[in-house]
Amino acid sequence: MMSGLTDQQRTQAIAGHFSSIIELIGENPRREGLKETPLRAARAFQHLTNGYHTSIDRLINQAIFKSDMSEMIVVKNIELYSLCQHHLLPFIGKCHVAYIPEGNVIGLSKVARIVDVYAQRLQLQEQLTQQIAEAICAVTQAKGVGVIIEAKHLCMMMRGVEKQNSVMATSVMLGNFRSDERTRSEFLSLAK
Repeated sequence: MMSGLTDQQRTQAIAGHFSSIIELIGENPRREGLKETPLRAARAFQHLTNGYHTSIDRLINQAIFKSDMSEMIVVKNIELYSLCQHHLLPFIGKCHVAYIPEGNVIGLSKVARIVDVYAQRLQLQEQLTQQIAEAICAVTQAKGVGVIIEAKHLCMMMRGVEKQNSVMATSVMLGNFRSDERTRSEFLSLAK
C-alpha cells in the first residue's frame, strides 16, 4: 500500500504507471497528444475511486432527522458509474433506493451520496447493490430497505461477447422488503 504518500505523490506514482502502460502497448508517452495523458489519467482514476477515501459517517454529517413517516420512501433513477473490478472498465446505470423509516429519515441528497461512495470503488454490481442497501439500513435503522441497480457494462460491450444492449439488473431486499411480498411488490412497481 502507498498510504504514507501525499495526494500529489500518489498522483505522480499513478501517472508513472499510466506512462508505462502507454509505452507497453506500443505508444510513445512523450509524443505530442500523449505528454499530459498519464497525469490526466491519474487524476481521472483517482476521481473514479474517490469512494475509498470517504467515510459514510462523515458523509451523513448528522443528516438523520426524526420523523413520524412510516410509509415507503423511494428515490429513483440515481445515476451511477463505477469501475468493474475485473477489467477496470466502467459500468454505468441507475439505482433505485427505497426504505421504510422507523422514526428517522435521511436527507435526500445523502441517499445519492451513499450510492456514489460505494460506486466510486472497484466493484462488482452485485456487491455494490448489497453495500448500498446495508449502508442505508445502518444509518436510518429502517424497517426495511430495497435497492435495485440496472447498468450497462463496458467490459461486456467493448470486449468479450460485445453485446451492446445487455443490461444487468441486481436487487437486494432487507427487512420488510424481504419478508413482506406486498412491500416488495410495491417497490418493484414504483421502481418501473
